[in-house]
Amino acid sequence: MKSIFAVFRSPRLFWVLLLGFSSGIPLALTGTTLQAWMATEKIDLAVIGVFSLVGLPYTAKYLWAPVMDRYVPPFLGRRRGWMIVTQFALVLAIAAMAFSDPAGATTLFAVLALLVAFASASQDIVVDAYRTEVLDPVELGPGAGVHILGYRIAMLTSGAIALILADRLPWKTVYLLMAGSLLVGVAASLLAPEPRLKQRPPATLKEAVVEPFVEFLSRRGAVGILLFIILYKLDVVMAMALNTPFLLELGFTKTDIGAVTKGVGMAATIVGTLVGGAVVARTGMKTSLWLFGILQSVSTLSFIALARLGHHYPMMVTAIGLENLCSGMGTAAYAAFLMSLCDKRFTATQYALLTSLMALTRVIIGAPTGYIAKTFGWEQYFVISALSAIPGLILLLRYRHWTMPAVARDGENTG
Repeated sequence: MKSIFAVFRSPRLFWVLLLGFSSGIPLALTGTTLQAWMATEKIDLAVIGVFSLVGLPYTAKYLWAPVMDRYVPPFLGRRRGWMIVTQFALVLAIAAMAFSDPAGATTLFAVLALLVAFASASQDIVVDAYRTEVLDPVELGPGAGVHILGYRIAMLTSGAIALILADRLPWKTVYLLMAGSLLVGVAASLLAPEPRLKQRPPATLKEAVVEPFVEFLSRRGAVGILLFIILYKLDVVMAMALNTPFLLELGFTKTDIGAVTKGVGMAATIVGTLVGGAVVARTGMKTSLWLFGILQSVSTLSFIALARLGHHYPMMVTAIGLENLCSGMGTAAYAAFLMSLCDKRFTATQYALLTSLMALTRVIIGAPTGYIAKTFGWEQYFVISALSAIPGLILLLRYRHWTMPAVARDGENTG
């Protein structure tokens, strides 16, 4: 195992870890933690629901990603310069939220939350681009795993830990502490190396907007690649879409579900992403995508056993643990694959577009899942979920016919 994880010794992965943490902090501060603050201020539930719209910048970040490919701040370079800009914007916006009054000035509070989400989405754009450009091809898998580790730790910090602190401290103090935690990312931006770009970056904004599409769609197998991105994790999306209603119907309490999904599930996901990243580095992209694609599907079968056994706590823990472990491994390979697809002249734009496409699976597939489960029952539902992995794996047969950017193709061990 030592040789498998040797690639994690790269100092670049340490900066990726810190930047992953910086990326993960703001999400809960405009989501679940924000909702808790508003609820304690006795704000109307309908208003709290409307506040979910502040997350819209995360779904549309590809619209301004070309700006970050085209323009270079006058300090630190194209990637680190933008990281510092977005991180300081986040510190200021989150601190402003801390001093605001969600009950007395709800509109201003909403504007500040939207600013936090916009700056956070912008930071995601440039951090994703930085990670893609600074890592060697063999480090893409471990880099994906380490980034997810940092992101998950941050979500725990601004989610569960922030809520625990809020029972003991004023919300103002909690949000100021969360703003201060972003100094981790600031330090990484100042000290990490700037990626070296061999190709010429976009010379005009028009080129930064148009060329990423032209370059990608001109590749051999471009349509197949896009379909694969949509379909590869389809089985995981289906299996987890109705996880909570399924477990509640079997008689598990909300405490049971929360403890296992947030405890065992998160730990299994973190282990899975790190192991998955190491395996990608060792065996190559194609082999890893095959292996984890099959494991993701097979792990879904554990929910069939749980559906048959009913209220069986050990099987519930096993099913959630296996699903998150295998999904984590698949996510590491999947994220590494997305990074390998990016032309480094347009990394910010292409990666933002590819991740937006990936999100389509969750949105579209989530809609009919309730109907399928109601029509066929839970056992058949999870069988269908497992079988839904087949289209993505069939597309993977075309892997060698897909054209990758030269940097990914030259450095990759295809296994």
